[in-house]
Formats: sequence, structure tokens, C-alpha cells
Amino acid sequence: MQDKPVTLAAVTGAHGVAGEVRLKLFGEGLEGLKPHKSFNEGALTLSKVRSDNKGGAIARFAEVADRTAAEKLRGTVLTVPRDALPTLEEGEFYYSDLLGLAVVTDTGEAVGHVCAVENFGATEIVEIEKPDGKKFMVPLTEQAVPCWTAQELTIAEGFWDR
Repeated sequence: MQDKPVTLAAVTGAHGVAGEVRLKLFGEGLEGLKPHKSFNEGALTLSKVRSDNKGGAIARFAEVADRTAAEKLRGTVLTVPRDALPTLEEGEFYYSDLLGLAVVTDTGEAVGHVCAVENFGATEIVEIEKPDGKKFMVPLTEQAVPCWTAQELTIAEGFWDR
């Protein structure tokens, strides 16, 4: 997990005609993005970023000259190496640490894998995809998710339906 890059934002589309892009921000939001100038192993160099006043951001990258180039970035995630981020305190984690983890019940039954992590205000929610492609959500609370490791996330028996 230590060498896995951490995603800080994703490009949602172009903004204007001069090559700026709209960003969906993760984690610490704009304040978590500002200290970093290089993303995706140096492929993108941030030259300017500002709030869009809607919870996202507007950014300009040195490598993006016009709207056409900005449109091509739609869907691109912005990652930084884990060692470029602050050390985590006890109980803290990055969403990327959970993505892709195998999910089992507290009795050891395989359930699927974590396909997304969201936060709608009260607590983080993990979205789990079952082998049949169906998805369900579980709150990331001690009652619902008693533990997780670098390899798997355990959910309590009563928090999923077969």
C-alpha cells in the first residue's frame, strides 16, 4: 500500500476556451491539492488552481494549451506519490487504501470488492460490488465494518443482503 499513488482529484471537463479544467476534489479538497505542483508521475504540472465556489476547483496545467486538450483530460485522475502526503494519524486512511479491497463477512464469507468510497456528510460510505455486478453501500462505522487490512475489508453479517 505504501507505494500506491493517492488520488487527490479527477478532471470532470474543460472550463472556458483557454485550456482550464474543472476538477472534482477528494479528501482535503482544495487545501489538499494546492501544495502539489506535479501529478501523475510528472505528466501534469499545475500552474494555477482556484475554487469554483461549488466544492470543486478550476485548474490550469502547463501541458494543456487549449480547450481541445482540456477536453481530452476528462476522466483523468490526479495522483501523487503517497510519500508526498502527510503521515497519517491513528485511525486515519486514504480512500484509495480501501478501493479494490476484497470484502468478506465477519464469518469469512466472500462478498465482493470495494468499488467506491463516498462521504455525504455524516460518515464515509463504502460501495461494494458483488460478483454478479450488483452493488450495495455500507456505512464505514465500527458496527458495520469491524476491521480492515491491506488485503480485505470485513463487514458485519447484518449489513448486506444476499
